[in-house]
Amino acid sequence: MSLDHATAQPEIATERFVLRPLRKSDEGLIAHNVSDERVARMTSSIPHPLPPGAAEAFVARALSDSRIEDVWAIDGTRDGGAEVKGIIGLKRLDRDQSEVGFWIAPAFWNTGLATDAVKALVEANPMENSSMFASVFQDNPASARVLMRCGFDYLGDAEVFSVARDANVPTWTYTRKL
Repeated sequence: MSLDHATAQPEIATERFVLRPLRKSDEGLIAHNVSDERVARMTSSIPHPLPPGAAEAFVARALSDSRIEDVWAIDGTRDGGAEVKGIIGLKRLDRDQSEVGFWIAPAFWNTGLATDAVKALVEANPMENSSMFASVFQDNPASARVLMRCGFDYLGDAEVFSVARDANVPTWTYTRKL
């Protein structure tokens, strides 16, 4: 697989928030939000309990020139909101594709924030991909609805290991042609 060198990430502005590259000062809010077991259990890679230094390591990877994933904070400060309402990222894949991943802080669940963030990322298409993929756990239908609202089509079932659950978890996989 051949992946291009990481480039600078653009800011993506919406009416509700700005998707902006992470900064070191985000570490505390990220740690606070992903320490919530409800958040960690809906991801494949976030451990629970969150070990010391995990948020710092995540931000360091996101800021690295050799990263394979671009990560944005969902920053609500433009309208007086929280600085990190969630995280959304695009992982580089081969064949002009990327994989979308996101989590939203529980205080902002059921507000349409995830849908708006995914829509903004798809519309901006900062990696200029021909398609995007995403997977969600089958016990998280809210995230599946987010993807469907954003034009993703169901592709099939699979499973992935969840660090927080210490188990393989059934997933639904979706794709979006751009």
